[in-house]
Formats: sequence, structure tokens, C-alpha cells
Amino acid sequence: MALIHRATIRPTKAELLADWVPTQRWGEQGFELLGAYRFDDPDGEVGIETHVLSTAGGHLLQAPLTYRGAPLDGADHFLICTMEHSVLGRRWIYDATGDPVYARVLASVLLAGADQADEIVEGSDAPREPSVRVTGSGDRTREVPPLHEVSASSDDSTTLMELSGALRIVICRRLARHATTADREATLTGTWPGLEAPVLLAYVA
Repeated sequence: MALIHRATIRPTKAELLADWVPTQRWGEQGFELLGAYRFDDPDGEVGIETHVLSTAGGHLLQAPLTYRGAPLDGADHFLICTMEHSVLGRRWIYDATGDPVYARVLASVLLAGADQADEIVEGSDAPREPSVRVTGSGDRTREVPPLHEVSASSDDSTTLMELSGALRIVICRRLARHATTADREATLTGTWPGLEAPVLLAYVA
């Protein structure tokens, strides 16, 4: 479950993405936030949220972030900024592709079909409808190998995550509206209003 606090944050998510995304190989200037989806950290320490962006040029981009209450050792290259949160205090915001918690959670979604997080707004009794619905193709009986280390490298359209030498995951940074999943071993797909078919978000390479 992801608890959504009624809080003031500085910078806002739109502001930090506007500063960071254009500096990436796959990024570009001028976009709006189209939607987002969240996953649960089993230990309840790290916030995991992925933003889907619609650009002025007609492209779709994907930006997974992790939100932490303290710096992540050895991950300075993936640090985007710090955020002041009126409820949680200072937060360290990372490109999630370099965060081992995100890596392990995404692996469990892809391989074992773990669900996206329910989103509970503070003070509400029932989950709100997420702006992006995602589905992992994995089998819930499948075991996920131990994953402790992650390295990531990006090109103009994807980020490749190498996990402890045991698993390779591709994050689609530029999303193709009609990408096929037929030749992929394990996939994550997403839907949101206005789509004709699910979009490929990530897969096991």
C-alpha cells in the first residue's frame, strides 16, 4: 500500500522532472505529467513511483523514481535532488534504475507477477484509482533470485539494468504505442485513458 500524504513538497515532482529529464540521453524539453504508478517496498522504507510523460513532440517518456529518507550509499550518480516534504522531512530522490530496492521489486513484478501498490490518500478509507494501471506477466509460483547489486546504463530509448549477474531488465524510457510483447520472456505493460492497447514498459532481456 502506498500512503499519499496531503503535504507540501519543494521542489514539486513536476519541477524536479522538468530539470532532470532533459539532461538524460532519452529525454527532451517540454512535457506534461500524463500519469503515474507505484510499487510497494516490502520493508516500507522506500517510496517507488514511476511517472509517464507526454512530450510536446508527441512522444511518451517513462521516469521511475525512488524516494528515500536518507542518502543511498554509492548511488550519487543516480541522485536527482533532495526534496523538502512537509510531513516526512527531507527526502533524497533517485533515478530508480540505480536503486537496488527498485530493482528487486521490479524483478518480482516481472517474474512473479507482483501487483502495483494500492494508493491510499491520507484520511481516505479506500484506494484511489491510479492514473496508470500496470500488469506484470510473471507467474506467482516463480521464485525471484537474490538480487543485491545493480548497475544501469542508458541509450537514446532504454535503460539496461544488470542485477547481480543473475538478471537483465530493460526499462523502456521512450514508449512505443504499438510495441509487441510476443517475443519477450517477462514483461510489464501499462494502460491509461486514451490508449488503444497496453504499452510495453519493461521486460527481461
